[in-house]
Amino acid sequence: METVELKVEMVGIHEKKLRKCLSKLKGIEKVEVDGNSQKVAVTGYAHRNKILKAIRRGGLKADFWSAQNELLNVYASAANYGNFRFNNFNF
Repeated sequence: METVELKVEMVGIHEKKLRKCLSKLKGIEKVEVDGNSQKVAVTGYAHRNKILKAIRRGGLKADFWSAQNELLNVYASAANYGNFRFNNFNF
């Protein structure tokens, strides 16, 4: 069994659309969605490229999760809370 982490651009009702796309694939055991970070973790026996293809076929923009996405998430959350410093300027 493998866990595939994806970055999926979601707004509002896209989670339902995402789950519908993945329900058509055989071998999917569990789908975890984090709407704040737009991260989706899919656990099962399906091949990672088939999972990505199914999501894209459903009309959603998706890519595999990377360490760069994790860093961007940290910076974005810090900027939202107002404690992000860049060149001695507060944002």
